[in-house]
Amino acid sequence: MRFVVEADGGSRGNPGPAGYGAVVLDAATGEVLAERAEFIGVATNNVAEYKGLVAGLKAARELDPEASVAVRMDSKLVVEQMSGRWKIKHPAMRPLAAEARGIFPPGTVTYEWIPRAENKHADRLANEAMDAGKRGEQWSAADSTAELDAQDARAARNAAAAPVSEGPPGDASAGAAKARAALAGSRSAAAAVAPQAPPVALSAPDLGPPATLVLLRHGETALTPEKRFSGSGGGDPVLSAAGREQAERTAAALAARGTIQEIVSSPLRRCRETAETVAARLGLAVTVEQGLRETDFGAWEGLTFAEARERYPDELDAWLSSQDAAPPGGESFAEVTARVEEARDRLVARYAGRTVLLVTHVTPVKTLVRLALGAPPEALFRMELSAASLSAIAYYADGNASLRLLNETSHLRY
Repeated sequence: MRFVVEADGGSRGNPGPAGYGAVVLDAATGEVLAERAEFIGVATNNVAEYKGLVAGLKAARELDPEASVAVRMDSKLVVEQMSGRWKIKHPAMRPLAAEARGIFPPGTVTYEWIPRAENKHADRLANEAMDAGKRGEQWSAADSTAELDAQDARAARNAAAAPVSEGPPGDASAGAAKARAALAGSRSAAAAVAPQAPPVALSAPDLGPPATLVLLRHGETALTPEKRFSGSGGGDPVLSAAGREQAERTAAALAARGTIQEIVSSPLRRCRETAETVAARLGLAVTVEQGLRETDFGAWEGLTFAEARERYPDELDAWLSSQDAAPPGGESFAEVTARVEEARDRLVARYAGRTVLLVTHVTPVKTLVRLALGAPPEALFRMELSAASLSAIAYYADGNASLRLLNETSHLRY
């Protein structure tokens, strides 16, 4: 037989109370053959996702140990690591990955990344497991509504693929709706495992207001004007006098616009200072998100690009050439991308329909922009991002994103 395994995991706190979900589908008909979910106590998102993968593969093996399996997950990290393209560095994930590889014979399991919107069934199972854990219980199949929720999500995607009215000339909203529906339709046609219902809508579905992430790079520190590597692995510099002035100006501009409803910050001090300045003006609280921290630049922390070139020429060339290369003792861009994607997915789900200010750093902002545009990794080196600049991305319910603003600094001008 041919199976599709969709798996997901989540942690409310990362690490925090965690659970996983997995579903096995008949690849030919899309019929749900098995569901698995479990509350696993305190764990990270990545560990929960790996446990979901293992549970899904074991469920598929119970149905047919000689089957071929297509795994679909919205965790880029797990998909890339299990496909052999990324190294597994975290010790907690290595045994889980080894267990997953040993469930079916080599060559019988393939891995595909899918957007979060196409992984609703497994995501719902994981959340049901975490909800059960919060009640001091374990997940029960008898109480699950995940399959019904997944059917609703598939129906919505089918509707998104229906013909869309062009709208009058110059109607930007109609054009954007058409583009989003076309993208959703092409992706669903390529990835679907269930028969598609015939289109019945004559216009794009009402997706509701998007989750809008307004991306604010923190104000200057003493290292910023000298263009020194300043990540999360060295010191934790505070804002300079110029940086505090930039934060005040940004706060005034955002207060005048009146659109920010929530504020989320990187844990590093330069971001928290910037965020708290804005929060004081807007009367909002600041939530800290660990996934928004800057790259760990390892041995390059505090160095200028020229100094890093002089001391680590080979390592710098490798870093510029591959997202998998890391500074000595630091993080690769591939690792940063994985955690930024996870943070993005959590925030978009949490703040659906709301406008949220994310106070973060150069690499996370550029990464979010690159992913929204579908641009290659080298695009990170082709964007200018000033201190205290604003960018914005809207995320729609169909999984598509729209870049609305990049490196806007008019609020800093005298």
